[in-house]
Amino acid sequence: MTPGARAAAAIAVLEAVLAGRPAEVALTNWGRANRYAGSGDRAAVRDIVFDVLRCRRSCAALGGGQTARALVLGWARRMGQEGLFDGQGHAPAPPMAAEAGRSPAGAEALDCPDWLEGPLRDALGARFEAVMAAMQRRAPVFLRVNLAKCTRAAAVVALAEEGIVALPHGLATSALEVVEGARKVQASRSYAEGVVELQDAASQAVVELLPLAEGMAVLDLCAGGGGKTLAMAARARLRLFAHDAEARRMADLPARAARAGVRVKLTEKPEATGPYDLVLTDVPCSGSGSWRRDPEGKWALTSGRLAELLAVQAEILDRAARMVRGGGALAYATCSMIAAENTAQVAAFLARHPDWRLEAERHFTPLEGGDGFYAAVLRRGE
Repeated sequence: MTPGARAAAAIAVLEAVLAGRPAEVALTNWGRANRYAGSGDRAAVRDIVFDVLRCRRSCAALGGGQTARALVLGWARRMGQEGLFDGQGHAPAPPMAAEAGRSPAGAEALDCPDWLEGPLRDALGARFEAVMAAMQRRAPVFLRVNLAKCTRAAAVVALAEEGIVALPHGLATSALEVVEGARKVQASRSYAEGVVELQDAASQAVVELLPLAEGMAVLDLCAGGGGKTLAMAARARLRLFAHDAEARRMADLPARAARAGVRVKLTEKPEATGPYDLVLTDVPCSGSGSWRRDPEGKWALTSGRLAELLAVQAEILDRAARMVRGGGALAYATCSMIAAENTAQVAAFLARHPDWRLEAERHFTPLEGGDGFYAAVLRRGE
């Protein structure tokens, strides 16, 4: 496919997205319907689609509208590639006078929803513009080295033998940033043997903040796919339990645990296997810290949905607290940069539970390389 044909294909995919189809589904359907497109073509079309979704507001301004064509035209202008719209072969037709577009300004130029500009400015302060600019770019690919199986230096060598160049990253002692060969990772021997897992560096740093020790009974209450569950297992020999409100999210966790060489017990009723020395609550949240990876979430979030999430987060914290033994710890984490979900949520919990205290907390933003995260460790009185 020519570069112009790839732009036209991205328009077709985005038309499906604007009609309500998730981007990954739309891309898969397009690939199946266009078997002639090679792996390089599919990757290029995917990159355009997600670049547009990350920068949807500014692309709409530059392209002169909200249609899929206007969004891709805005992307092309942003990238200095308006020449892709030349009408040659399968390329999109040249821009018309009505598609002149304009330069975006303010929150629009930073691709920040207007209603979230205030809360994010309040939370990020002087870093707001730099963080939002970072969110317009694709996220790096990070790996977590399973330090129970391999050193980080040895993992770098093993990956290099398979054409994957990875460098140590400072956010976590287990973190590697893949700078070349990222699409080879999941077919690599290191991945198959549980030496490395795909996991954001800030997510790994959250786990390193946790007060883990040998023999502890630990519950991952909102385990999802189990990334943090497995990261905890690599740090100490634990009696480790995993639960999620939607059990299907943990479907792959047993196989991943076996690959990593660790044991995790899935539990539908976590109260029955408590109390625990530590409960991790990686709660449902706005996802504002991971918009680089899930740009659709940025535009789908509403104030009403955020209010619902705040209520759910408080309920989870209160539930988790009841499962922690005296003197034990409760860890609270979000992939959010909104204070209402982070420091304010913890402050409200401590007001409801005066026998608890804040032991540690940390904020992460994309300026440090990984996703935006918040983590707090709360300690229960004896």
